[in-house]
Amino acid sequence: MKEVPAFDHYLDAKGLSCPLPLLKMKQVLNTMAVGEVIYVITTDGGSERDFCSFSEQSSHRILYKDQMGEEGKECEYRFWLKKGG
Repeated sequence: MKEVPAFDHYLDAKGLSCPLPLLKMKQVLNTMAVGEVIYVITTDGGSERDFCSFSEQSSHRILYKDQMGEEGKECEYRFWLKKGG
């Protein structure tokens, strides 16, 4: 298993449906300094698509992402995102 990045901020978005995990993450990003990392956990299956699209369309970069559990069965999606400038 790859070593996960250190992080400066944590967001537990488990149980929230699309688009709330992304919106909550954006709120935290607005309070962060450039170069800081946010670690987000969500249970929403659309999060991977949403977070990847957001990263591609912004200056923020996904450092690492993974999935814990089986799709549709208590699955958690985890993202480490670095704030860009």
